[in-house]
Amino acid sequence: MENVKLAIIYYSSTGTNYQLAKWAEEAAKEAGAEVKVVKVPELAPKEAIESNPAWKAHAEATKDVPTATLEDLEWADAIIFSVPTRFGNIPSQLKQFLDTTGGLWAQGKLANKVVSAMASAGNAHGGQEQTILQLYTTMYHWGAIVVAPGYTDQSAFAAGGNPYGTSVTVDQNGKIVENAEAAVKHQARRTVQVAQWIKNGMQQ
Repeated sequence: MENVKLAIIYYSSTGTNYQLAKWAEEAAKEAGAEVKVVKVPELAPKEAIESNPAWKAHAEATKDVPTATLEDLEWADAIIFSVPTRFGNIPSQLKQFLDTTGGLWAQGKLANKVVSAMASAGNAHGGQEQTILQLYTTMYHWGAIVVAPGYTDQSAFAAGGNPYGTSVTVDQNGKIVENAEAAVKHQARRTVQVAQWIKNGMQQ
């Protein structure tokens, strides 16, 4: 059987969701997946980025990370999204990218993709769960198969206990508050495992 193809699609202004994406990549590769880590296009003006030293530094550090394309979605068996919350919703950068997927959707090419999501915010009740659920609403329209971590591993509790997808809080110094690495890696492994079951079943 072919290995699962996993696209990890993220948006990160100062690096938190890039870190989550890299942890997911590490675990997914260990689980045997072929992995692409890609970022959605930045929409913020250059002036806004340069006015924030952390944002500017992260943009420079990740300038060589490939930009997500519709071809990445078509290629993938599974997709993990990682994004910050924006007023309890997904950031406009990801929304813009998702809004370009209508052609693939109309052709049925997004159906049966296995998807999972992660999120971050600046405080413990900053909309992380709602952001993930908002993203999953789009996935239901795709006909995708949502794989939430639930409480299938004890690592969820150290990471804050979000059953919809690993979410983190970032302090004023830009550091992740929770012990989330193990939870992210479990979520990635679980996503790959379920995708492998579905891929194997569809090939029979």
